[in-house]
Amino acid sequence: MLKKKKILLCATGGIAVYKSAELLRELFKRGADIRVAMTKNACKFVAPLTFETLSGHPVSTDLFALTEQAEIPHIALASWPDLIVVVPATANIIGKAAAGIADDLVSTIILATKKPVLFCPAMNVNMYENAAVQKNLAGLASMGYLVMAPGYGQLACRTEGKGRLPEPIDIAEEIEYLLAGKDLRDEHILVTAGPTQEPLDPVRFISNYSSGKMGYALAMAARRRGAMVTLVSGPVALALPPGVQFIPVKTALQMREAVLKNLKGATVVIKAAAVADYRPAVCEKSKIKKSDGEMMLPLERNPDIISEIARKKGKRTIVGFSMESDHLIEYARKKLFDKGMDLIVANDITEAGAGFGGDTNIVRILDRDGGIEELPLLSKLEVADVILDRVKKMREK
Repeated sequence: MLKKKKILLCATGGIAVYKSAELLRELFKRGADIRVAMTKNACKFVAPLTFETLSGHPVSTDLFALTEQAEIPHIALASWPDLIVVVPATANIIGKAAAGIADDLVSTIILATKKPVLFCPAMNVNMYENAAVQKNLAGLASMGYLVMAPGYGQLACRTEGKGRLPEPIDIAEEIEYLLAGKDLRDEHILVTAGPTQEPLDPVRFISNYSSGKMGYALAMAARRRGAMVTLVSGPVALALPPGVQFIPVKTALQMREAVLKNLKGATVVIKAAAVADYRPAVCEKSKIKKSDGEMMLPLERNPDIISEIARKKGKRTIVGFSMESDHLIEYARKKLFDKGMDLIVANDITEAGAGFGGDTNIVRILDRDGGIEELPLLSKLEVADVILDRVKKMREK
């Protein structure tokens, strides 16, 4: 999370500037301390009062105005933040920064800072594809500035193409990644997530209530901390974490194949998927019709993926999950040893705030030395970071 991180949001004169307000709200929710600087043209689209209200701080617009402490704004603001984000980054500000021009508050801040600067371009598709703009973007990258690729879609000028401002939540996630410590940069973490679906016929399948949120939180947190991440996921209704290798699967057999195929380079395996223990012995080619009397459904065991991984363990660290409705510690500890894991994360589905579907979890982390770390109610992202902290310590040993 961005708690206590200082971010300067520089808004320039494009129609997408209204999304800067959305970004400010998202960054504020994540705990960031935010200041805003605006160009004169940005003020024609959104009033400074909007940003003042959302940030709780005065907005800077004038290159020559002094602060209450008699500080020069472009010098004070250039040195204050942990990161500067330019949203939207118009062709004009991109050109100025690439050429070293400083003729207003925002362009002068950019020239005066030694802090990382993230440009988020937004403009008409023809402007974006113009050779001069592309040259300027390449120039920014060569000078060490950070540039997010714009999105593709319907633009404000009623044309379609590349040039949409990245969504505020995606910009916020990129900022999270840039400001997070990269203590897992030497690891390749393979994460499984979500449910599996075991088909009965072309219409029906056996599955479970897993939302995939815990696995996706682990993938996102690991990527933020610098790890190479491979995410093998069953069917979920979640946005894909950026910057990860994504392998979608449906059945347990497909998940097994994907995991084993990508196991070679992985240093850590975290099995957060809720894999169906059984599958129908036969998948009918046509829909099973309703009939009188009982229906008998023969099932057969699915492979135990984590046990198979453990047999190929080598120097890898293996983390599993155990979701129970009773005898939580007893069952989790048995799984830990029977399946050859290094850590197991156990949660009781009867506890409020734990289990499937929610954004929070209450877990116990068990290790092979008999230790139990009990965590309070936390967001799944916070739980993910605690798990990764434990993994990091084990890898260091």
